[in-house]
Amino acid sequence: MHDFKSWDSFLYFFSASSSQSFLKKCYQQLNIDSAEQKSYENSYPFIYYLEHGQIYYKQAEIAPLMIQPILLFYGLVHLIKACILTIDPNYPETTSVLAHGVSTRKRKKQQYHFFQDEVKFQKSGLFPYMGERMFHMKHLEGEKTTMKELLSQIPELNQLFVQTEGKSTFLPIKQQENGYSLSKEILDCYHMTEPRFIEYWIGETSLSIELQEQDDQYIHFSITKQDHTNLLPIKFNLENNQLCFPRRKDILNTFPELLIHYLLLYNLSMIARYETEWWSELIKMMPNQDYPFIQSFLNITSTKGPFLTYQFLTNKK
Repeated sequence: MHDFKSWDSFLYFFSASSSQSFLKKCYQQLNIDSAEQKSYENSYPFIYYLEHGQIYYKQAEIAPLMIQPILLFYGLVHLIKACILTIDPNYPETTSVLAHGVSTRKRKKQQYHFFQDEVKFQKSGLFPYMGERMFHMKHLEGEKTTMKELLSQIPELNQLFVQTEGKSTFLPIKQQENGYSLSKEILDCYHMTEPRFIEYWIGETSLSIELQEQDDQYIHFSITKQDHTNLLPIKFNLENNQLCFPRRKDILNTFPELLIHYLLLYNLSMIARYETEWWSELIKMMPNQDYPFIQSFLNITSTKGPFLTYQFLTNKK
């Protein structure tokens, strides 16, 4: 399904000549003036963003859980900035794009539960900027979401939801010789007839879906291009190399997974920095389901963040 192996997959970019050639091609495809000069100017900043991101991630691997979210968040931020540089040769043009672009309640309420905590999307900053420039998403300002809703968008957490809540968050998509098969159980999940679901799906995705001969149990289809940054609302489970479909209709289904990881890591990094008492008690006492979900997500994002970045970059090559 993919050719991502490890950080070694990024080695191609760790060369000034390779990164310049890569950026030049990106800028030319976007019809940006002075593509040659801009790619020359940005080749080292591009490498340094990737290098700094890698250092943060590798330090997170050996760091205590107490500070892992901070390291992983800033690691992801640097990888995202490298991605943005492939689209915007003048980044950052203003200081407004340097802010986080999201906010959360600084002081948590008593009886605080991580699942119910919220993040709110801001008008300016890295989050809306990456949403617009990398994924062509607009008007995110003012919206908010909970940690549970975000965690439900991580396909690798599906099994943990089954174990803790007794229900799965994703339906697996079977890969066949000539395409894919999605169980018609999805129709009950979305409370839709098959024609209505197909109409909804085609309206939500940018994929070219070709429906094949159907049967009573599955919707059989093929997709014309394997692009893991562009399969939404289908997600890719990196742990079992399988595509899957969210069981619940949600606006977040069309959020690229890099945005989901960014929002979760932002809030976890803020908690690790400013909610010392709650964070310490969570790690030492493990009182509820917050701990297994947070620990599992941190394990997942340490690999999935670089994978998603690599997919974004290599789809431009």
